[in-house]
Amino acid sequence: MKKLVLWTLLFLYVSPPRLLACPTCEKQQPELLKGISHGAGPQSDWDMIIVWGTAVVVILTLFFSVKWLLRPGEKGKSHIKHSILSPDESL
Repeated sequence: MKKLVLWTLLFLYVSPPRLLACPTCEKQQPELLKGISHGAGPQSDWDMIIVWGTAVVVILTLFFSVKWLLRPGEKGKSHIKHSILSPDESL
């Protein structure tokens, strides 16, 4: 796990600057997004509410996906995963 984090940070550190916003787009962005994204930026307050709401959903989805992949928590012998994962001996 530590190697994955290290490689990710190394990639982000040495990533090409073309992934960042160009000077023209940077002038059009609000202070929070300056230098990160391309385009005209949010046109109203509703745009920022949608962006932050989407970010929260994505972060929660990522958190629970990783959590349940690492520790699923189903321990019962009658759980459906056992009927799928165990070979069918009746064939």
